[in-house]
Amino acid sequence: MIYSELDVYKRAYKLAIEIQKFSLGLPKYLHNDIGSQIRRASRSIPSQIAEGFSRNKSNKDKKNFLRDALGSNEEILFNLKFMKDTDLISSEKYDYFFDEYVICGKQLTNLMKSIDARN
Repeated sequence: MIYSELDVYKRAYKLAIEIQKFSLGLPKYLHNDIGSQIRRASRSIPSQIAEGFSRNKSNKDKKNFLRDALGSNEEILFNLKFMKDTDLISSEKYDYFFDEYVICGKQLTNLMKSIDARN
């Protein structure tokens, strides 16, 4: 399986680009604060998927990388909620990103389950 063909990878990569652009539109004083945090977490998801599938090691190793990706996904969801509650993101942007990252989390979970099923 090639990681770049996975729907979850494609979604996470697209979202990482969108988060990058969004975060650079935040007030300058937040670029090295929450802006940096959401950029790193959003890039971590596709990075972990790529690394897990590129190593050609055990399924256990793949699942560990996917678990890390899921953790980064949850970090994004937390930060989006925090940004919404502190009026740093519009409701429309929040809803879009939140919904997309919920789907991403479900896709990661399903991918881990499918790896379990192969054992």
